[in-house]
Amino acid sequence: MRKVLSIAGSDPSSGAGIQADLKTFQALGVFGMALPAALTTQNSRGVFGVKGITPGMLSKQLDALLSDILPDAVKTGMLLTKRNVETVATTINKYSIKSLVVDPVLKSSSGRPLLQPGALKSLAGKLFPLAMIVTPNIPEAEVLAGISITSEGDMDHAAGKIMDLGPKYVLIKGGHRIGPAADTLYGGRSVLSFSTPRRRGQFHGTGCVLSSAIAVFIAKGLPVEKAVEKSKQFVDKMLTTAEPPGKSNIKYFQF
Repeated sequence: MRKVLSIAGSDPSSGAGIQADLKTFQALGVFGMALPAALTTQNSRGVFGVKGITPGMLSKQLDALLSDILPDAVKTGMLLTKRNVETVATTINKYSIKSLVVDPVLKSSSGRPLLQPGALKSLAGKLFPLAMIVTPNIPEAEVLAGISITSEGDMDHAAGKIMDLGPKYVLIKGGHRIGPAADTLYGGRSVLSFSTPRRRGQFHGTGCVLSSAIAVFIAKGLPVEKAVEKSKQFVDKMLTTAEPPGKSNIKYFQF
């Protein structure tokens, strides 16, 4: 039995966060577990409020779970606060978790901050060095690297600066660029690009599902390069059947 844990925010509309992560784990055939690091008030129209789980409660949940069920991979998403970032980093070290996928969630698609300003330094300085792979989109990569990305050269430069923070691999997601949905992987023997057609419409939870799928395939023993390739294919397949469940036109994956 392969086991994968998500530590992320809770999305009551179930299109992203730990709810989408659990759906991904089940769809890809692993035993999924989830701990909320933050609660959100949101629906298909946006995020209207966030509140972090106390670091003490987060720590107790993690210790109770990991002392009994040790996951083959861990994925982190929205952690919100500095203390929760540090709590997760301490736990990853304590239990010697090697297969860590960090999705550095900074803002919602509607623009609400999902990581407090004081937590960014801890995310980069304490969690990134423990990560097998970090999966920022372009706006997140700009913040993490401290540069603007307007060209391939900028993206390479940003990836290098993020790699300097300690993760083994960096996947910069190109969904915010014009043209095919091309994600670029750095850290292996060569820079690899994984491209799929750009699907029409606005989608919710694509980053959560992609990073969760990567964690699944790494847990199954695949090398990072193959895990990213298969995860991109999985997300593209899910995009083709996505539909809006609410009053907005935002499409959600159907698992």
